[in-house]
Amino acid sequence: MYQPHVFTLTEDGYRGPAPSWSAGVPSLWLVDTDRAAEAALLLAPKILDASELARAERLAFPADRACYTAAHLALRLLLGARQGVAPEAVRLTRERCPSCDGPHGRPATGGGTHFSLSHTRGVALLAFAGAPVGVDVERVPEARVVQEVSAQLHPAEAAELAELPPEERPAAFARVWTRKEAYLKGEGTGLAGGLHR
Repeated sequence: MYQPHVFTLTEDGYRGPAPSWSAGVPSLWLVDTDRAAEAALLLAPKILDASELARAERLAFPADRACYTAAHLALRLLLGARQGVAPEAVRLTRERCPSCDGPHGRPATGGGTHFSLSHTRGVALLAFAGAPVGVDVERVPEARVVQEVSAQLHPAEAAELAELPPEERPAAFARVWTRKEAYLKGEGTGLAGGLHR
């Protein structure tokens, strides 16, 4: 298991190492988005682009807006450090979708840096690598959610979950889900790639 770096957002931005990696080992970064929320409010208008700011505003809950904003600031600050440019100058694009060739594939930036970003209320996880990479982070769901969503998994995964004692299923489901979503993000399809695989 990889040990992530802890990313600390301050009112001045970020001071620390740029993401670096060795062959086959991505650089992982963990962000406490609750702790970063206050600094994120100050930095967002200076660093995030108009589409990122608009997307944050569309989120219904303040905690979700703060999480999204802190995660995207961390992404831009770390990519800027890696590329040697100001975070607001980082150019983010979308690759073509490998399934349908649409313009909604994995997010990308130049310079041979591949990245993946995931966030859930209170925490964000970022990965950087020299090849396509995927990460996911989720909270352990309630038992009701596990029961409702398990049927969408591969039949073997759903069967394995069903064999577990009920109290173990939520954590096991979270492991299966995050592993699968990270894989699909690394592949470039995301959840559109299908959960039955």
